[in-house]
Amino acid sequence: MTFKKHISSAWQFLFDKNDRTPDWKLPVRPVDLSHFKTPGHHQLNSTWLGHSSLMINIDGYRVLTDPVFEKKVSLVGPTRFNGRLPIDPATLPDIDLVIISHDHYDHLNKYSIRLLKNITQKFVTPLGVGKHLATWGIPDSKIIELAWWESYAFDEYLLITATPAQHFSGRTLGDRNKALWASWVIASPDHTLFFSGDSGYFDGFKTIGDACGPFDITFIECGAYNKRWHKVHMFPEETVQAHKDLKGNLLHPIHWGTFNLALHPWYEPMQRLTRAAQSNQIPIATPMAGETIALYAQTQGQTLGSPWWEKSLGESVTTIKF
Repeated sequence: MTFKKHISSAWQFLFDKNDRTPDWKLPVRPVDLSHFKTPGHHQLNSTWLGHSSLMINIDGYRVLTDPVFEKKVSLVGPTRFNGRLPIDPATLPDIDLVIISHDHYDHLNKYSIRLLKNITQKFVTPLGVGKHLATWGIPDSKIIELAWWESYAFDEYLLITATPAQHFSGRTLGDRNKALWASWVIASPDHTLFFSGDSGYFDGFKTIGDACGPFDITFIECGAYNKRWHKVHMFPEETVQAHKDLKGNLLHPIHWGTFNLALHPWYEPMQRLTRAAQSNQIPIATPMAGETIALYAQTQGQTLGSPWWEKSLGESVTTIKF
């Protein structure tokens, strides 16, 4: 953005309320760890912890994405809408993989990485991000850095591939774009997932879909958008189009309903996304924080969440089926 637009945006952040934060703490469901702990193939479930933090059980492998376990992402950053995590991180079992999309504070959290140090086998990051983990005490042997289209085989069954995204990186004024950012493909013999990290809409989604799809679930960002930074964050309608480009089956929106990072009302991303998904006949998963979505061969008719944000607004609620 130009300097003038920066000043204008800062003014709006400070003084334009616009329902950017709810007037109450949003509902949280305590995490049922049994889903995450279950070993064995032929299973796929995910638990949304808010924002871009997910606990995923893919055929018995335990994967965390962009874990952020603090109420505030930085000293001057926003506080979680729901006030607390739906899980005590100290209760987490051993983790196979932690996947980091990029180094922004709402995706790479020092406190959380240190908590996970002794229970995580491998931390997979884009190029240049591993230095932060090393500084925070993670052994080099546990850090895997990848460029776009590079893959890491955790073992003979689980493959992680870094794929392109349209975003940027940096944690200070002096390290802008000194590290890479990425989206990710997580693949086992039975299932394939896509995790977007942060990205604007671009033709790379179709390229990824052609190369790595179709996907059982796509976890794609749908919040913190604005026309002024449209190149690095998608509008919700573009989230749906990205899912189509990726040849996805179930769309699970992320990066919304947790932190005040933009100028739109906190609930608007899901209002726009659900309309676009329904128009395109795309099934969506809409868990509240802490809720688990489980997919098996017999998932037809299983509830994959509800429009709980409407209930928070006092509107009618209908159950979403897949």
